[in-house]
Amino acid sequence: MNYCEKINYRIFRTEKEAFPVMIDRLLAQIPEDEAVLRLAFFGTPATNEEYLLRRRVLWDKASAYYGEQEPTLSYVSQPPLNAPLILEVHSYAPDADDKVHYKRLDGYPYVVLENGSGRFLFAGGFQNDLLRHTVEQQSVEVFRLIEKLLALEGFPIHSIIRQWNYIEQITGYQEGRQNYQSFNNARSDFYDKTQWANGFPAATGIGTNLGGVLVDFDAALFASPEAFATPIDNRLQVAAHAYSERVLEVSGEKKATPKFERAKSMAFGRRKLVYVSGTAAIRGEESLKGVGLERQLHITMENIAQLTGDARLMMLRIYLKNKDDYEESERLMNTYNLPIPISYMCADVCRDELLIEIEGIAIL
Repeated sequence: MNYCEKINYRIFRTEKEAFPVMIDRLLAQIPEDEAVLRLAFFGTPATNEEYLLRRRVLWDKASAYYGEQEPTLSYVSQPPLNAPLILEVHSYAPDADDKVHYKRLDGYPYVVLENGSGRFLFAGGFQNDLLRHTVEQQSVEVFRLIEKLLALEGFPIHSIIRQWNYIEQITGYQEGRQNYQSFNNARSDFYDKTQWANGFPAATGIGTNLGGVLVDFDAALFASPEAFATPIDNRLQVAAHAYSERVLEVSGEKKATPKFERAKSMAFGRRKLVYVSGTAAIRGEESLKGVGLERQLHITMENIAQLTGDARLMMLRIYLKNKDDYEESERLMNTYNLPIPISYMCADVCRDELLIEIEGIAIL
């Protein structure tokens, strides 16, 4: 079987109960006949102190549940809009050709999958526990941990295929510097350590209400000529890494562009997996301003269609700036008749004028 036939993406929800009980309910829904690669929980802690306590509960619960086969784990402080706690699961149905290794680095669980197509790394939850530090300081520490893991496992930095970047108060400012721009500066410094001959990763840069800076990522080293990665551009948009300075926020004297591709695919023979980056109502490099949620949503879905082509969407994650837009967004999305799992989060998008951002995964 092909990689694309064995990878699975699911979203699980639970009713409101005590936090530890909700975790148990979610873990119990995960199929037991697959290798779980990634668990991403989305919830609503009230303070950063509560965030850290709940993250510890999650770590302890997952460790007890999985033992030596613990997947990578992250806890994202974004209020889910269609459940009190949401779990996104990335899993894999291995066969005789696959070897799945569960490992840890500095307390962070991660997974390495090996088969005839190559080696694949699933990692995340990387954070600086000192959440009082600036976004720039936290970002530098996160990328230090990522670089340490990549070096340990023999993955070059440019092997990162998909990256999820969660930034507390993404459009806010610290010491006169915009948080997202500060993160972009740190990411740019990290990425400058290598050559990106085959394009940057697909990525999402999205806000959280708490939790500091949190990064998850997938990386790949291919071992077969039939397996390779390809960056995907949208002819309707300027590549994010090519933005002009006038659309970047000032962060001291430095303005690094967001280093990511609009999407990135992994091909395995005639099959293909497409990571769709966080996508919004941007044409060229300008946001559609003052057009309302419905227009922004439709333009965003048009942008995603440009990226996926004939590939079939497997999962979407929708970020809404205003929680009151949830019912209208769900109604509008229902018109697309997509028989796939969709989660809705309340999260600040990286530009003030954008009301919605959507990311996803598709398979051809």
